[in-house]
Amino acid sequence: MPRSSVEDTGLPLPDPPPSAPPPSPPTALVLEHGVLKSLLGAWALAACSPEETTAVEEHLGVCGACADEALRLREAVGLLHPPESLDLDPTLRTRVLESCLDRRPPRIPVPAWAAPYDAEAARLDALLQDIGDAEWHTPVRLRWFEGDDPTSRRTTVAGVIAHLLSVDGLVSLALGLGDPLGELPAGTATPAARTEAFWRASHFPPTRSVRAPWREQSHTLVRTVSFAGGGSGQLSVPYGDFELPLQDSLLDRAFECWVHAGDIADAVDYPYGPPSPAHLHEMIDLGARMLPGALAARRRAGLAGPGRARHLVTAGAPGRSLRLEIEGSGGGEWLIPLDSPGALASADHEVAHVALDGVEFCRLAAGHVSPEEAAAGQNGDRAAIRDVLFAVASLSRM
Repeated sequence: MPRSSVEDTGLPLPDPPPSAPPPSPPTALVLEHGVLKSLLGAWALAACSPEETTAVEEHLGVCGACADEALRLREAVGLLHPPESLDLDPTLRTRVLESCLDRRPPRIPVPAWAAPYDAEAARLDALLQDIGDAEWHTPVRLRWFEGDDPTSRRTTVAGVIAHLLSVDGLVSLALGLGDPLGELPAGTATPAARTEAFWRASHFPPTRSVRAPWREQSHTLVRTVSFAGGGSGQLSVPYGDFELPLQDSLLDRAFECWVHAGDIADAVDYPYGPPSPAHLHEMIDLGARMLPGALAARRRAGLAGPGRARHLVTAGAPGRSLRLEIEGSGGGEWLIPLDSPGALASADHEVAHVALDGVEFCRLAAGHVSPEEAAAGQNGDRAAIRDVLFAVASLSRM
């Protein structure tokens, strides 16, 4: 049975135990001025005992000299511990991946000629991850040259990614991966025609949902060429009115990723730098190798001066040449043959010299600056220089 309460017995209640006396306040330390002054450094670092802290703070209320010294020491401590940003270092991912790959190389490495596309697609994807939903509808103007005239097309950030998805689909088709756009009407083999058809087929303007298929397609392309091996680089990729080997086509797609990422970054006011020097050099080299064909096409269209007479230039023999000097990051020198068909470049037959910054050359090849505006050092045959600069601009397309 439970114990009975004392209240149920009828007996008087016992007296309560005496309450404990309240604790006496701690005895304040009584320290001399010199000792208190010597404790200021420890007090600023929060290294004093509670009694010392109380004594120092009481002293600071009556001693102006020590109060000034204490303030100076506290500010110095603040400089020793600057506030750090909570944002991750933007280079952290790259450094971690490089460290991992240095310790354990990938079992299936990405071919060297596909590395620029892999890198630029990853940089663009990181940019897209940082922009908000509303910014996907920010206006963007695509620019390029047709003939001797600049032209442009207005779209949005999402429309630019739809454009890249459309043109990357040509590489996907060449690799037998199928067309990410599905069935398109006949006559849509060129990059511009595919993009326009995709835009027209959309019931609504593209939104951020276009990022997922573009991202998946870029990963699939890199994965496929990695498993296919180095020999797949010579596979031909048709662009409608011209063709490129697969290794040059992926380099071209890397260039387009960078250029259009810059267009997006400008539209949303986001900082965006050029590719690494090694990748930039490969992009410039591709442009220099495509210049003879661009010159020949402009001559056929009556937009460039004629080369030397056919009977004066034997196929495989040296002809007139222009020295293209690219300065800065990714630079180098290239000899561009000016006579066609089949003439070789020769330093002994150099008639002109053009110097351009690497990024400026790429902006000219992207149609973002006109040949007249390109900051170039020029020497020699003015007509040849003009033809080459306009041929660089003619490399641009939608």
